[in-house]
Amino acid sequence: MFMSKIVRVITSSVSLNLLRGQMPYMSRNGHTFFVAFGGPFEDSASNRRKAGVPVYEIKHLVRPVKPFSDLLSLYELIKVIKRLNPDIVHTQTPKAGLLGMIAAWFCGVPYRIHSVGGMPLMTRRGVMRFILNLTETVTYKAATLVVPNSKTMASFIVDHHYAPRSKIIVLNNGSTNGIDLKHFDRTSDVVQRANQIREEVGGSFAYLFVGRIVRDKGITELVDAFERVHMEHPETRLILVGTQEPELDPLPDRTQRLIADYDAIIEAGWQDDVRPWFVASDLFTFPSYREGFPNVVMQAGALGIPSVVTDINGSNEIIIEGKNGTIIPTRDTDALYRKMTEALKQRDRLTEMSEQCRPLIASRYRQEDVWRATLEMYQSLTDDAK
Repeated sequence: MFMSKIVRVITSSVSLNLLRGQMPYMSRNGHTFFVAFGGPFEDSASNRRKAGVPVYEIKHLVRPVKPFSDLLSLYELIKVIKRLNPDIVHTQTPKAGLLGMIAAWFCGVPYRIHSVGGMPLMTRRGVMRFILNLTETVTYKAATLVVPNSKTMASFIVDHHYAPRSKIIVLNNGSTNGIDLKHFDRTSDVVQRANQIREEVGGSFAYLFVGRIVRDKGITELVDAFERVHMEHPETRLILVGTQEPELDPLPDRTQRLIADYDAIIEAGWQDDVRPWFVASDLFTFPSYREGFPNVVMQAGALGIPSVVTDINGSNEIIIEGKNGTIIPTRDTDALYRKMTEALKQRDRLTEMSEQCRPLIASRYRQEDVWRATLEMYQSLTDDAK
């Protein structure tokens, strides 16, 4: 078996959390692995620990579109790739995908893999939609293999002619890194902290959202639906775990005011450990407009929390209607309100779904299975070349 040299490219060091453990696993299985990423760079030692493999910081690689910085980061990536001379370059996230695939193609890397974890163009219109369409098209053209992290995402790519089906593969049952079931478990310390949170929050029924507090995540619909629920059921609470991004995707003024002023809405901010917040809740509400394969829905399920999700990529694969949650249309405040109210009134049904949540996640999205499928992909590419 040929052991390859692989460079993984991601836009931001923050995304190292989404790949935690995977790259060291590849190294333990004989591959020489490196990762290149953009900022933030405030804690380089922490980034190295998260990566678990040698790292290269790409100074000018940033999320927003900045033509001059983008050209500089392309040059920086070309320098890194030429120095390492890898067999495989594997990119993830749109900006890293575009620049990383172009750099790998320019350097003559034989195997160029791009993982698709979400497509911002799905919710864009006009000039921005045109730019994002062009970005995806060029990225997939430069790639030799495209790896969507959900089956519905793969169908979207084929149906919209971004790449032929022959260039696409979905690993395992989807997901980029799977779910670490040992970590996402109801351990005694997690339950203890969850009880403290529940006492601090008050009320007798808690809805939870975990993620970026932005328009694209359906926060406006969630806050509006909760306002209606709370007027009828004052014992309810809505917990928002995450941070707002006013510079990228701001919330409407009314939504911001409700979050800030409504006593029954708890804005918890960023949390390093989200497990107690899941366990402290009764229902996970995730009305996002678009996703690739949302980790938070898997995390909720692993911890036994049913979800209300929208009918979008990834979410509609993780949730099986009536088994571990329910699926509603996107941007539908009325449907969200009805499902939030049903969960509150039908506690026995909610308990039944809760009991099915973890087994359904464990049977389909175990982290070890996703890692193994990724390893087999790498090995099949380089073995075929011998």
